[in-house]
Amino acid sequence: MNGRVSPPLLLGIIAVLLAIGAGAASAQQAPNGNEILKKVDETMSAPRDQDVEATLVLVDKDGNRKERTLRMYQKGADTRMARFLTPADQKGISVLSLPDGSIYLYLPAFKKVKRIASSVKNTTFAGTDFTYEDMEARRYADSYTAEPVQTEAEHWVVQLTPKPDAASGSARLLMWVRRDSYVPTTIEYYDAKGVLARRMTSERIEQIGRYWVAREREMNDVAKNHRTRMIIGKATYDSGLSDEIFTTRYLER
Repeated sequence: MNGRVSPPLLLGIIAVLLAIGAGAASAQQAPNGNEILKKVDETMSAPRDQDVEATLVLVDKDGNRKERTLRMYQKGADTRMARFLTPADQKGISVLSLPDGSIYLYLPAFKKVKRIASSVKNTTFAGTDFTYEDMEARRYADSYTAEPVQTEAEHWVVQLTPKPDAASGSARLLMWVRRDSYVPTTIEYYDAKGVLARRMTSERIEQIGRYWVAREREMNDVAKNHRTRMIIGKATYDSGLSDEIFTTRYLER
């Protein structure tokens, strides 16, 4: 032998090396489910605080529509307060979510703040298709473990299972997460029988400054054929919201 590698053999070696390299790159680009969920949490709670005005459009099975306006304040990943501004019969209804998992509801008609029990967090909030659990500010990774289901061209698809000590109204969730931004575009909620109960979709996803924002979200109650669309209007980030906003005393204002 003259020590030279024949062209066909050389091409074969190059092909193998490229395949190995591609496989390694693919492995590096495919985080596990819990890593994906952690990235989702980091993306969704990236602002230090948020002050958002939104319009809610409720649509029943016959196509009848009702509109409400809402203002939401959030600090970090686990503190949130939301208050209805209109219509008149909903004005002032407020919900407060605190880091210890407590949720408080204020009903102006009764002038009373009450704590929402964990057993009813999966009931709907003020006639919308969002539950008290949906209104709660929290990190998904605190309540769920995740495993990848499939990889699509633009999304990771992960299945979320509640942790043993987590109070959840769903037996499992399926979440489609954008690979470029880690923003969830679809979340499906399944009951204990494996039946799809609700589906939330996010649209008009855009980057505002350093933060990714879904300008529209829709929660669809599959069984009731009823849906609530949340359309984000004015939004302010990192304004230095006062801690006073996130107190039960502030709810009564």
